[in-house]
Amino acid sequence: MKSSQPSPPRLFLSFFRWFCHPRMLDYIEGDLLEVYDRNLKILGKRKADWRFIKDVLLLFRPGIIRPRKPYESLNTYGMYKSYFKIGWRTLLRNKEYSLINTAGLALSITCCFLIFALVSYHGNFDNFHPNGERIYRIVTEQHRETISYTNSVPSPLGNVFREEHTFGEKVARMYHETDVLISVEKNGEKNLYKEPKGFAFTESSFFDIFNFPLVKGNKETALTEPNTAIITESLAKKYFGDEDPIGQEISYNNTIPFKITGVLKDLPINTDIKPEIFVSYSTFKDFNPWMASDNAWGGITGGMYCFTLLRPGVNPIEVEEALAPYVKKYRPESKNVHHYKLQPLEEIHFDERYGGEISKADIWTLSAIGFFLLITACVNFINLATAQALKRSKEVGVRKVLGSYRSQLFWQFIFETGIITCISVAIAFLAAYLLVPLVNSFYQTQIPVNLWLDKNVLLFGFGLTVIITLLAGFYPAMILTGFKPVMALKGKITQLQLGGFNTRRSLIITQFAISQVLIIGMIVVMQQMRFARQADLGFQKESIVMVYLGGDSLNQQKTLKTELMRLPGVETISMCYTAPASSSNWGNSIRFENDAEEVNFRTNMKLADADYLETFDLELIAGRNIFPSDTVREMVVNEALLQKLGFLDYEDALGKMVYANGGNMTGPIVGVVKNFHDQSFHNEISAALITSASHMYSSYAIKLNGTAALATIKDIEQMWNEHNPDQLFEYFFLDEEIAGFYEAEDRMLKGIQVFSFLAIFIGCLGLYGLVSFMVNQKTKEIGIRKVLGGGTSQIIWIFGKEFMRLVGIAFLIAAPIGWYIMRNWLQDFEYKINLDPSIFIITIGSSLIIVAVSVGYQVLKAAYLNPVISLKSE
Repeated sequence: MKSSQPSPPRLFLSFFRWFCHPRMLDYIEGDLLEVYDRNLKILGKRKADWRFIKDVLLLFRPGIIRPRKPYESLNTYGMYKSYFKIGWRTLLRNKEYSLINTAGLALSITCCFLIFALVSYHGNFDNFHPNGERIYRIVTEQHRETISYTNSVPSPLGNVFREEHTFGEKVARMYHETDVLISVEKNGEKNLYKEPKGFAFTESSFFDIFNFPLVKGNKETALTEPNTAIITESLAKKYFGDEDPIGQEISYNNTIPFKITGVLKDLPINTDIKPEIFVSYSTFKDFNPWMASDNAWGGITGGMYCFTLLRPGVNPIEVEEALAPYVKKYRPESKNVHHYKLQPLEEIHFDERYGGEISKADIWTLSAIGFFLLITACVNFINLATAQALKRSKEVGVRKVLGSYRSQLFWQFIFETGIITCISVAIAFLAAYLLVPLVNSFYQTQIPVNLWLDKNVLLFGFGLTVIITLLAGFYPAMILTGFKPVMALKGKITQLQLGGFNTRRSLIITQFAISQVLIIGMIVVMQQMRFARQADLGFQKESIVMVYLGGDSLNQQKTLKTELMRLPGVETISMCYTAPASSSNWGNSIRFENDAEEVNFRTNMKLADADYLETFDLELIAGRNIFPSDTVREMVVNEALLQKLGFLDYEDALGKMVYANGGNMTGPIVGVVKNFHDQSFHNEISAALITSASHMYSSYAIKLNGTAALATIKDIEQMWNEHNPDQLFEYFFLDEEIAGFYEAEDRMLKGIQVFSFLAIFIGCLGLYGLVSFMVNQKTKEIGIRKVLGGGTSQIIWIFGKEFMRLVGIAFLIAAPIGWYIMRNWLQDFEYKINLDPSIFIITIGSSLIIVAVSVGYQVLKAAYLNPVISLKSE
C-alpha cells in the first residue's frame, strides 16, 4: 500500500503484528489490508476503519490465528539468561561507557532516594490522630506598620472561646517552655537534667484532642490536680530507672514540684508536639501569675498555644468571624489590630509564617530537583548510548542477517539498560542508607534507619528501576534496532539515523543553563552571607560570652558579678535581659509624652544595667547613659525610635517622657545611641529602648579581653558553680548566636553547593557523551585535515568553538533567570549586596573551565591520533 493512500488504525495494526505468530503474519496481514482497501473504496474512510477494527478483533477468537508462544516472546528462563549474558559481556567490553552511565545514574538515584525519604518524613507529620481533619490551632495575625504572624494567642482566649461558643467539641490551652532545668532526688542525691524539648503546662482536654496514649495512669484525671505531671517512657527510664515512676517527684528549676501521675508512650518522631513533660495547667499561676490570669490580654507570649477539636460540620470561617471582636472587646485601649485565625493541623508543619519546619514550596522544590537530576541522568545515558551506536551498528546488522527479529534486539538493549539500572539502584540504595545521618544533621530531621525497610521505599526503588530502564533505554533501543542490515554492514549509518545532533545540543544547553543558574545563586548567597557576617552591626559582638544569670536573689547575682569582675580575663560585665541582637526580643508598645494613644510601631525593649553600653560598645551620640538602678527610672533610645517619632534634632528629645508596657515602665529619655542591628539583616533596625529592670534580667554579658578565653571561661564556671550549686552552668558566645540568625541561609548555601556539584557533574557527563559522538563522527575528517597539514590547535578548535558556543547560549539563558531569582531572594533582606557584573563574569568563566576539563581528554586524544589510524576507521 502506498504511503499516500489512507492507512488503517495504527494501534490495532501494531497490536495485531505483535500478537500474531511471525510465520502467519505475512499471509493474514495481506488479506486484512486487501479487505481494508476494498472497503475504503466502497464505504469510505470512517466505516472502513470500524470494519478493520472488527475484523482484527474477530481474529483473536480461539483457533483462528496462532499467537506467539512463550519461547518466541520474552518469558522463558533461557531467553532471559541469554539476554543477561550478552548484556553483561557488552558492558564489560565497554567499561568506560558502563562506568560513566552507572556513576551518573547512581548519583541521581541516590538523591532521589534521599529526597523521597525527606518528603515522606515531612509528609507524615501528625497524620496519626483519628480526627485530624477537625483539629485546629488558633493563631494570630498582628497588623501594625506591617503584618506579622505568631502561632501564639493571649492566654485567656482559650477559656473565653470554650465558654462563649459551642464551635469546639474540645478546647485545650498549652504553654510550652523549652530548655528547662529538671531536678530529681534519688537516694538522697539531687540529679539535674537539662531538657531541650522542655515541658508544657497543659489542660487535660489536650489528650482528648490528640492521640497520645498513656501506658500508665488515667488521661482523664492525670492532670486535674495541681502540681501533677505526665512524662514519657524515655524520661521515666532516664529519671527513675526500673522503678515505678508513678508517685515520684520532679521539680522545675528547683522551685515548683510535680508528682508523676501518668507515663506517656514516647511521642512519635513525626509530630510537631515536642514537650516530653506535661504538667497541670492549674499550676501555671505559680509559674507566671499574670499570664495565668483571665485578664492577660495585654500581650502575646511565644509558646502559649490554643488547640480545638471542632464539632462535625462546623465551618472554620464561621469560627474566625466569631473571634474577630475579641481584641476590641477585651483590650479596647489597644491600637494594634489582631486577627485570630484557625490553622488546620495538617498545615502546622508546612506554614513557615507560624513556625512551620518547612514550606510546601520547599517540598515541591526538592521533588523537582530529584526529578530534574533523574531526567538529566537519563538524557546523558541516551547521549552516551547513541554515541556508542556507530560501534554497534555492524553487530546489529549481523544479528539481523542471521534472523533476529527487531523485537528481540529491542528487548536485548532494554535488558542491557536494566542491568546498569539495577546496579545503579543497588549502589544508590546503599549510599542513601549511609548518608541518612548526614541528611538528618543537615536538615535537622529524624529520618529513621528502618525507613529503608519500609514497603513504600522498596516500591519506590522498584518503580524507579522500571521507569529509568524504559525511559533511558527506549530511545537508544529504537535507534539501534532500526538500522537496515545492508547499511549497517556497509558502515553507512547517517547522523540522522543516530538521533538528531541538534537535539543533543539542546539538552546540553539546558543542563548547563540550569548549572549556571545554580552557580549564580551560590555566588550571591555566599556574598550576602559574607556581607552579613562582616558588616558593622553597631555594637561589639566578638569576645562577648553570655552566661545564664542563676541565683535566687538580686543580691546574689550582684555579688557574683562583683567577683567575676576580679578575674584577670574579664573586662566588663552587664546584667541584662538579652544582647543588642538576639532571637529572644521583647516587643512592646509605648506612649510618648502627652499623647493619648500608643504609637503605631513596636519598640524592642532592652532591659539592662548601666554597664550595658560600655560592655557592647554602643555609641552614645546625644545625652548620657542611665544611672545605676534596679527599677525603671531613665531611658536611652536609639536613632530609629526618634526618627519614627519625627525628631530631626536628637537633643530635642532629651527629657521627654516615655510610657512603656501599658504605663508600668515610665521614665524620661536621657540619652540617644547610634542605631544597631537588633535582628538579622532580614529586618530593618527596630526602634529600641534601653532601661533598667532587674527583675527581668536573665544573663550576664561578659566581655573577655581576648587572651586565654577558654581558661577565663573555666574560671567563670568554677566561680558560678560555687554560687549556684543547684543550677547547670550554661554559656554561649554572642557571635555564634548571631551566626545562627542565618542558619536557614547557611543550609540553603550548602544545599545549592551540593546540587550545583551534582548538576555540573551530570552536565559534564552529557558533554562527554556529546564529544564522544562528535569524535566518532569526525574521525575521518580529523585524519584528512592532519594529512593536509592541519595543526593540533586547529583540530582542538573544531571542538572548542562548538562547546564555547553551547556554553555561551546557556549563559544567555541562565543570566537573566539567575538575576531574576536572586534579586527576588535578596528582597527578603533589608540590608543586602548589589548584583554587580562580577557575579556573572565568575559564572561564565567557571563554566568555560568546567567544559575544558570535561572534554579536554577526548579532544586531545582525537587531536593527537595518528591520521593513518583515523583514515582506517571506516
